[in-house]
Amino acid sequence: MSCARKPHKRTKSQELIYQEQCKNVAHENGKRIGLEGDPDLQFVLKGGDLLKVKSRSWKKTRYFRLNEDCKTVWQNTSKKFKSDTSFSLEDVEHVRHGRQTEGLQKYTDSSIEDRCFSIIFKGRRNNLDLIASTKEEAKHWVSGLEKVINSMYNLNRQQNSEHWIYNCMRKADKNADNKMSLKELKHFLRQINIEVDDGYAETLFKKCDTSNSGTLEGSEIKHFYNLLTYRQEIDVIYGKYAHTDGQMSSSNLLDFLQKEQREPVSLDYVHKLIDKFEVDEIAKLNKHMSKDGFLMYLNHEESSIFNPAHKALYQDMRQPLNHYFISSSHNTYLMEDQLKGPSSTEAYIKALTKGCRCVELDCWDGESGEPVIYHGHTLTSKVLFKDVIKAIKEYAFKSSQYPVILSLENHCTTEQQKIMAHHLTSILGSALLTQPLGHNMPTTFPGPEELKGRFLIKGKRLNKLDAAFNNNTSEDVDSVSEEDEAAELKEGEPKPKDKTSKKIKLAKELSDLVIYCKSVHFSNFEHSRDNQAFYEMASFKESKAMNLAENSATAFIHHNMDKLSRIYPAGSRTNSSNYNPVPLWNAGCQIVALNFQTPCKEMDLNQARFLPNAKCGYILKPEFQRDPGSQFDPINLSVGPWLQKKTLHLMIISAQQLPKINKDKQTSIVDPLVRVEIYGVPADNASKETHHIVNNGFNPMWNTKFQFTVHVPELALVRFVVEDYDAATHNDLVGLYTVPFTSMQNGYRHVPLLTKRGSLIPSAGLFVHIMILDA
Repeated sequence: MSCARKPHKRTKSQELIYQEQCKNVAHENGKRIGLEGDPDLQFVLKGGDLLKVKSRSWKKTRYFRLNEDCKTVWQNTSKKFKSDTSFSLEDVEHVRHGRQTEGLQKYTDSSIEDRCFSIIFKGRRNNLDLIASTKEEAKHWVSGLEKVINSMYNLNRQQNSEHWIYNCMRKADKNADNKMSLKELKHFLRQINIEVDDGYAETLFKKCDTSNSGTLEGSEIKHFYNLLTYRQEIDVIYGKYAHTDGQMSSSNLLDFLQKEQREPVSLDYVHKLIDKFEVDEIAKLNKHMSKDGFLMYLNHEESSIFNPAHKALYQDMRQPLNHYFISSSHNTYLMEDQLKGPSSTEAYIKALTKGCRCVELDCWDGESGEPVIYHGHTLTSKVLFKDVIKAIKEYAFKSSQYPVILSLENHCTTEQQKIMAHHLTSILGSALLTQPLGHNMPTTFPGPEELKGRFLIKGKRLNKLDAAFNNNTSEDVDSVSEEDEAAELKEGEPKPKDKTSKKIKLAKELSDLVIYCKSVHFSNFEHSRDNQAFYEMASFKESKAMNLAENSATAFIHHNMDKLSRIYPAGSRTNSSNYNPVPLWNAGCQIVALNFQTPCKEMDLNQARFLPNAKCGYILKPEFQRDPGSQFDPINLSVGPWLQKKTLHLMIISAQQLPKINKDKQTSIVDPLVRVEIYGVPADNASKETHHIVNNGFNPMWNTKFQFTVHVPELALVRFVVEDYDAATHNDLVGLYTVPFTSMQNGYRHVPLLTKRGSLIPSAGLFVHIMILDA
């Protein structure tokens, strides 16, 4: 329950009691997220006036504060019939101090830099640009909100679950008396996604109402909570191994970890687990694990489906750059569709903070001599080239230190190309790579490790890279053939009538910045092998690339062993939809560019591909895609090191606290089903689903077994999709999670769930059992 909503009529004494209860709730939630007594938390809980900025003329004072649930921020508004609005901190990407958004830079003066801050939301929701009265207040707001967001993010599943249920109970307590009537109990059950008949609700209520008072309070609510969160499946698993006075001894737990979780661990490791998760001090002293401690362990990262060893940077980062899959974005400047959507520096920031390492810049002549970026020949808005470079410089290395490739699609005159070159060199400074590494002409790419913190330009170059060493001016020209540029043309753009004679003027200043990623036209694999240097790379439209991946996969893989390939979506995808990246990764293509702004299955797969290795945006390709002697063909599998045939035995046991699809309709309850999909080489692609459970999104149980055969595990991704079953229309998405096959852990595991935009749903998850065996 939020104290900020329209209050019931209360007497003065009732209001004082009510406000005291609100303080107690805020105190409890502050303690729950580990910020008890924190001065920044106290500041944002108290709240204050902030100037909200929407345009040069729209700047209005609004009162903001953090609600006592420590989860939502309330603001007052002048709109009629809407006395207040609030937003959840779960929907906030991050908080930025200063004039760090396009809005604040455009509509405010630099003199108030230290009083400004912005709340950046996930997805397509507009930023909230705010100005505090003083720089100290701005610091309090930024620090307080950041602390709460980080604390919420660091809660384990158990803590998230308790926090969520506790706040649902508060909301159900309509009259704020800290008691729960039968009517409020029914409301609460609907709120947490369970539909029960009146008889069951009444039975549950009577079972807990030991005082026969007609309401639940104190220990009765605690008893109700315990009954509600009881998990039969955990009882069964724990009972199977708890052979020492009803508890798991160290050796019992070791037995469980070795047999069920298939972890080759020692007794020493078991003792560390008990120290970390056991909540009962006596059990901890006896080196035992109680059921509560066991549940804490199962809810923690150690028991996630995603192998914690793959969370950190664990791959060799010194291989040549073309030996990695590289997280890549197409039309990076767009926030929405590519016909009339807005272009924004914010789109670059969002992509870069998601670990994207190759961004695209479509450059056109702008007014006043300043180049602009937008989707040419369309109604998309324009953004200054220099503003984009400033944003890239600021955010490129916040989530990953590894190199960022700036893929230039150049439509500018030579005059504005020179301005582009000036902005690149002056803004990016020494981080911009303007010479090959080393003192001799390279024959292969450097690795991501050598290129840490550097920017590489991908684009046209007038001459060979050798010119950078021998100062050879004899081959200097001022244009490149249109045939080379054809690789960059997007579908739907006008093509020149005479390709052979058409030349594109190129400024030497811009040309010289292209070092390891020179754009060239692709004719065929033989021509590339015999005539092109390692740093000369082609861009392929999706249809051309898919055709090559399907019909010449082995040749494509060998082409990518010493060159880079960039794939981009067809121009006909005007709604910024995406193609399936998996067949291109199977063919060893490194820069498989997707529309990052579009939430879809293809972006789920991309997020999963780059989930391991510290989400750094670089994933080392399997050895059989790097070895020149390899004859790997993903379409027609033969015997080879790639064929590591596995049988995946998967049991979908249960789910916990699935979110409601229709939050506005309190009576709407989820009927969940789970679908498991495998993506990899064609022989591995598969999909199976459970039955649906009627009216239970809180603790549905399936106990459904699946079996999959996976021939090439190093290229396979496993996708879990939870949907709300509907017999009449399409099922609605509840949550999803995709993980590389080789990053899955065996045994009883929790699967976190994400929204369609890839954000974590804090309290929700699946509980599964995984057993991977050699086939």
